[in-house]
Amino acid sequence: MKVLTNTALVLLGGLGVMLSSCSKRQQSQKTGLAYNDRTNGGYLRYQQSHPSPGPGLVPIEGGTFVLGGSADQDVTYEYNNVRRRVTVPSFYMDETEVSNQDWLDYLHWINITFPNDNELYYNALPDTLVWRKPLSYNEPYVDNYLRHPAFQDYPVVGVTWEQAQEYCVWRTDRTNENILRERGNLVTWKDAAGGKNGAAPNNALKEPFNTDIYLNGQIRGQGIDGKKMMTDLNPNAPTTGTGKNGRAVRPVRLEDGILKQGYRLPSEAEWEYAALALAGNTQFENISDGRIYPWDGLGVRSPGKKTRGLILANFKRGGGDNAGVAGGLNDKAIITAPVRSYEPNDFGLYNMAGNVNEWVADTYRQTSFEEVDDLNPFRGNEFTNKRLADPTKGLYAKDKYGRPIKDPARSNKKLKYADMIAQQQAQSAAAANPAAANNGAQNLPATTAAIDPLAGKPYTPDYRDYGDSVNTSLYGTTTLVNNHSKVYKGGSWNDMAYWLNPATRRFADQESTSAEIGFRCAMTMVGAPEIHPEGKPHLPVKKAKNYKAR
Repeated sequence: MKVLTNTALVLLGGLGVMLSSCSKRQQSQKTGLAYNDRTNGGYLRYQQSHPSPGPGLVPIEGGTFVLGGSADQDVTYEYNNVRRRVTVPSFYMDETEVSNQDWLDYLHWINITFPNDNELYYNALPDTLVWRKPLSYNEPYVDNYLRHPAFQDYPVVGVTWEQAQEYCVWRTDRTNENILRERGNLVTWKDAAGGKNGAAPNNALKEPFNTDIYLNGQIRGQGIDGKKMMTDLNPNAPTTGTGKNGRAVRPVRLEDGILKQGYRLPSEAEWEYAALALAGNTQFENISDGRIYPWDGLGVRSPGKKTRGLILANFKRGGGDNAGVAGGLNDKAIITAPVRSYEPNDFGLYNMAGNVNEWVADTYRQTSFEEVDDLNPFRGNEFTNKRLADPTKGLYAKDKYGRPIKDPARSNKKLKYADMIAQQQAQSAAAANPAAANNGAQNLPATTAAIDPLAGKPYTPDYRDYGDSVNTSLYGTTTLVNNHSKVYKGGSWNDMAYWLNPATRRFADQESTSAEIGFRCAMTMVGAPEIHPEGKPHLPVKKAKNYKAR
């Protein structure tokens, strides 16, 4: 199956930010007002387009499939992957697992950005002691696996679920900052460093770039704004920061379609759907062959003429057999293998079976497949709101790393303005004086997720009432399953072939680490779900007629 290349998608994404007036003057279908005209208020309209993925991602066209349907046995008798038909929307997914080099990039950025914050750097370090075994000589991996250049293209391991989440946030901000600097919407990297002649650095950013803070208009000013800011057609735009010919300029907005959606861990359903890649066996909605691995057939060896007999993934063939016999190693790896080893599946994804297990975003429950929604199924929502430092101005409160502070959400609907202001003021006061906020709350249950700053009562940001204090699906009072239990999938270099099946699922505490667990990132796709509309039949849609005032 062909996948749309990153270059092609970038071109499409670039077209999407062009003002529609470049081709033909458009107007509102409901009021008749012309778009992109500074004389009538500067209403903006941009040409709709398919967005491009972020770096490292490939598009995955969504659709329906049977969650848990590829499982052919249940050797653990967990009964935790009951078949259920669901729909997964289109999304993007990393072509490969996150590698050691990728993680070293992350560590380097922390080191140069917060050189004196030893705690931040230490917390971001993978646990290299995962290689240490009492009856195995793995100490060379403890010392070398993360940092030695021989392992730079190998998947990073020893990272917790929480560390993977933090990496996704960091990657989002670095990608969007780079886009803005390369485009000239922010001061370019060269100018920020002082330019060719070693001039004084032109970078007034006091804190690291953050996408949410930027989109809220809180990253602006001399030494921050680039030379190619967006033209501001708003007649009330401030006169500070003008572009060519004295025109007002503005930062990039979400509506411009320039910035990327956030990187994140894939959901369990997304991961399983992407691993199976049944789109490669589908024509006119007919699936010719099912799969129990990310490739066709019932075996784990290649049937191809030139590759016949080669192992198709990195896994453990049997007890004490991690690689086969010298002179003819079966999977060419003893521990992990480089992230681009073996053939990709029909979505273009490498190592969706074997090499390392991969964290996904879901919280584990044995009965997840029976209880989740059939559209974009996911378990683990903990809803949050960004705290406002100044509710009347809409400015976000920031932590010491320049990121917005997020509080557990206490409502699943839009509040009235007065209630929103009161809530934000109470949260700000509680943050400034935690002792007073907790006064009288000593007798609240230990399972309390948060305290409502207005009512002083416990609440949970999970509105489906699946909090553990009231959850009846847990099978007893003594269990390792809780809200910190996160799913991992895919099988590893040290697993038998059974775990290569995309439907198999296991869990571990979100703070645990292993030499057999890594991860890859995903990104939500916005807009039309069809990846390849070209050459396919479509019902004709008439364009709206322009209104002529009489």
